[in-house]
Amino acid sequence: MGQLVSDVTKVLDYKESKNSAKTERQKILAQMAEDEKTKTNLIKKILSEQRAKYGATGNSGKTLTEEAVLKRMRSETEQPYDEKYKNNLEKMKKIKTSKPNLIKTWLSNIDKIAG
Repeated sequence: MGQLVSDVTKVLDYKESKNSAKTERQKILAQMAEDEKTKTNLIKKILSEQRAKYGATGNSGKTLTEEAVLKRMRSETEQPYDEKYKNNLEKMKKIKTSKPNLIKTWLSNIDKIAG
């Protein structure tokens, strides 16, 4: 009877750890999406400030290519978010659950079961 209780406990622990890992992955993915949104909003804000400065000086801003300005701003703002992205990917890789191998457990305890 003790073996049965042990096996059921292992299965329940596995299910709990699997659900916990799934929840943790979802939290990390939500954080990554939020970081991407924040980064995009920051770039948009900086671009609009840049356009306002050029407009205040009388430049239309058409002399500068928008793509060059965006590229520079992305490179300036991306670094901390890239590091967070890489760290989050590493966290997701480390989240693992392992299935209990009940047959192996039963076979290793066959002497106890057989009596």
